[in-house]
Amino acid sequence: MLYWKRFFQTWDFYFKLFVACLPLVLAYLLEKQIDNMLESVLIVAVALLVGGVFLIFVDRWFDKPENDNTPLTFKKALIIGFIQIISVIPGVSRSAATIIGGMSQKLSRKNAAEFSFFLAVPTMFAASALKLLQNYKTISVDNINILLIGNFVSFIVAMIAIKSFIAFLTRYGFKVFGYYRIVVGLALIIMLLAGKSLTIL
Repeated sequence: MLYWKRFFQTWDFYFKLFVACLPLVLAYLLEKQIDNMLESVLIVAVALLVGGVFLIFVDRWFDKPENDNTPLTFKKALIIGFIQIISVIPGVSRSAATIIGGMSQKLSRKNAAEFSFFLAVPTMFAASALKLLQNYKTISVDNINILLIGNFVSFIVAMIAIKSFIAFLTRYGFKVFGYYRIVVGLALIIMLLAGKSLTIL
């Protein structure tokens, strides 16, 4: 909705999105291992902490491009796709992984973020379709209204978040998000060490 004019591009652009999605087949094959990780609060905490440190220093680690017109090649799209697989680990942000993947391929923060959102369309569609196929029996007349309301609210919140996120990221970078993740990750680890019983809902 926000980038529909940018999304309808050349076939070359769609082929690059397709190439970036190919590594998701590997993620599908690891589904059982992923489900096991989803039960571990410690994995989430460590992922938040490590990811936060990474976000604080990412701008220093990757050279900034000279302009916003650095081309996205098929090779770069594939590399970003492989980096996206990291996001199957609970606590790792898909958008952060793909944005950083784009920056590692010399894309600007803005262009990397936009490609990350474009890549989310086929990625989340495929993931949602797979989960729906596996769990369609759980949807009934009794809970369809809740499902529709949840999707509508998510849509509105996502629109606001994407629009503000791109502007904020372009201007300030990742540091604020990095500090947030470190604080939450440390808080979870401290609670676990203190013997608190934490579960992932």
